[in-house]
Amino acid sequence: MKLLISNDDGILSLGVRSLANGLAAAGHEVTVVCPDRERSATGHSLTLHDPIRAEMVESHFDPTIKAWACSGTPSDCVKLALGALLDSPPDLVLSGINHGSNIGTDILYSGTVSAAMEGIIEGISAIAFSLASFSARDFQPAVRFAYDLLEQIAVQPLPEVMLLNVNIPPVPQSEIVGITLARQGVRRYTDLFQKRVDPRGKTYYWLAGELLQEVDKDANNPLPTDVRAIQQNYITITPLQYNLTCAIGLESLASWKLLNRG
Repeated sequence: MKLLISNDDGILSLGVRSLANGLAAAGHEVTVVCPDRERSATGHSLTLHDPIRAEMVESHFDPTIKAWACSGTPSDCVKLALGALLDSPPDLVLSGINHGSNIGTDILYSGTVSAAMEGIIEGISAIAFSLASFSARDFQPAVRFAYDLLEQIAVQPLPEVMLLNVNIPPVPQSEIVGITLARQGVRRYTDLFQKRVDPRGKTYYWLAGELLQEVDKDANNPLPTDVRAIQQNYITITPLQYNLTCAIGLESLASWKLLNRG
């Protein structure tokens, strides 16, 4: 397959190097376009008021891989690659492997997921890969699963353009319980802002919230949430889309008198 790989941890991250080199060794045609520095939690932001620069990276990756370091956000990277750097569209857009999970409501802030989302906005299916730990350094179970997942898609293509959000538990291969489809969960935090003073006497604030718990609003649903399944050492796959329309809202608000005025 022809693959475009991006991330939000930056061009020098171990996760993207492991993913790109592993898939190139498996025979895939790999192009990498990543931010030139860490861009975590940037969401789907785009650069509109500054130039975007891209420089080729001559080392760090397998010699068969074309790689660029981009001054923009993760979404900029994919948009630039599809619009200017690639000579033809890829079969898939991949993002990651992220250092840290992207589950529950965290995906709304995730640069990793947003880079992949840019692919489906352009009509190309995408996969976001995340290793569910900030401290773990073994990306090989995630790389092996990425290889297996691409083999599955080659045999049985996705039925329509979609984003697969994949999270891998940070445990040895032998301790991974299995693979499961999962629905997006909800994670609740305490948003604590620490008030500080810099050396010049200026006040600033540092976001230091803590994770409280998972909130399952549909506990009777037999399909596990991504949050719960990761805790149980399952690899999770959650199909996502960019359409945020609330179907229940369309139905329930249709009776508003405000909408029926002539």
